[in-house]
Amino acid sequence: MSAPRTVFAAARASRTTAATQCSSKRCAQSSLALVRHQSNQATRGIHQQSPRKAQVAAAIQEVESSNPALSFPCLDAHESRSASLTRQRASSGPEPSYTSGHTLKFHSTKPILLDWGGILPEFNIAYETWGRLNSERSNAILLHTGLSASSHAHSTETNTKPGWWERFIGPGKPLDTDKYFVICTNVIGGCYGSTGPSSIDPANGERYATRFPILTMEDMVRAQFRLLDTLGIQKLYASVGSSMGGMQSLASGTLFPERVGRVVSISGCARSHPYSIAMRHTQRQVLMMDPHWARGFYYDGIPPHGGMKLAREIATVTYRSGPEWEQRFGRRRADPSRPPALCPDFLIETYLDHAGEKWCLEYDPNSLLYVSKAMDLFDLGLEHRTRINEVRKTNSGKLQAYLDGAAITADTSSDVCSLTLPDQPYEEKEQPVDTDDIAQTDGSEPPADLVAGLKPLAQTPALVMGVASDILFPAWQQREIATTLKRAGNKNVTHIELGEEKSLFGHDTFLLDLQNVGGAVKSFLG
Repeated sequence: MSAPRTVFAAARASRTTAATQCSSKRCAQSSLALVRHQSNQATRGIHQQSPRKAQVAAAIQEVESSNPALSFPCLDAHESRSASLTRQRASSGPEPSYTSGHTLKFHSTKPILLDWGGILPEFNIAYETWGRLNSERSNAILLHTGLSASSHAHSTETNTKPGWWERFIGPGKPLDTDKYFVICTNVIGGCYGSTGPSSIDPANGERYATRFPILTMEDMVRAQFRLLDTLGIQKLYASVGSSMGGMQSLASGTLFPERVGRVVSISGCARSHPYSIAMRHTQRQVLMMDPHWARGFYYDGIPPHGGMKLAREIATVTYRSGPEWEQRFGRRRADPSRPPALCPDFLIETYLDHAGEKWCLEYDPNSLLYVSKAMDLFDLGLEHRTRINEVRKTNSGKLQAYLDGAAITADTSSDVCSLTLPDQPYEEKEQPVDTDDIAQTDGSEPPADLVAGLKPLAQTPALVMGVASDILFPAWQQREIATTLKRAGNKNVTHIELGEEKSLFGHDTFLLDLQNVGGAVKSFLG
């Protein structure tokens, strides 16, 4: 019998004895008061006992519970990692060294003005190359990466680890190194050697953290073309990219049409759409809600590994397709012999859990925030580009002032780099519908604004590829690119859409399908 039950049982027994022995009402009242006092003293004693006794009492009560408490190994693992990172902090510091191995480094001492008004006084770009640049310097291909990829697209002599596009690069491969000089960079804002939030700000010797300015795809591309300038490459044979890289590839041709010979955009878009923005927003929110994020200033503490893990799990949901998961996992549980659990239990849950676990310390959380936000801001429509050009013109004076020796102050940048929320909370309201700006998911007629924005690509041969099973960048978005280019006057557009009978890998098809994706790229490049 548990201690509380013993106390109250004794109280009942004492009350019965006292009532029998005392015949008068006053005696009975006195006895009951005495019993209450004894009961209170005993109960108070339970709460004042030693921690060990309290644990025993709690254990006794738990045994007598209707059901046993569930175990949470997933939370145990999270707490264990936090404890391990805390111990590391005492020695070498917990922040991981984000690296993909040896890379080449380009350092620009010339400041760069970013689209939304920020300035990087200087910056680094990590890059790797394969093949040989010919004497005319006309065979260079710039390969753009996805959101979290490094410059290590293929193994090198100094870094033999397989790259993220290993099977697509090499002699006789889609990016044929017998023909082409292939260059791949880690974008600015990243963490694999290029300047990003984890880099040192030369102005104060401290990490940028969330003092790093907001980026755009076009900012990343301008920095890449600074690298091309130093390599003496005036015109690319091709600009090639998938996912975020597909967006950058289009941006390259739009910003520098005279310097890009042809464009390959795989599983990309010409402007970000609500679903992908919403998914990236959710990833950023779970990361920023991690108490270890500390508004971006976590570099001397424990990194927000819990938020990163969840963000990666959400991202992984968008990278593959439902039909593929039906085939791979179905409704199977990891261990059907055990009772269900709230921690990962179904095979699909364990797959997502593993994806988050292996990545949560492999990429800088602030880089995820900045680079994913740059994807959200992407829009090649004329109206957006006109606005950004006006902002850049307004801030050109700030850049000149910096070049003349003036310091960059918070006051001069707050008008373009800060965001304030409205006084009134958001309420759903009927909005006037602008039919010219509605995305046509069948690829029939794109918005006139987007057609006008892609006019610079009218003379650039383009390969646009999509995958029917892709839910992050649905195939209609690649149809929109192809149709827009044609409406802009481009007569050399190759559009290929892989149906589900060819690929169930969803958005990740560009990483996995050497035959269909690689074959199309090889054929297009010639």
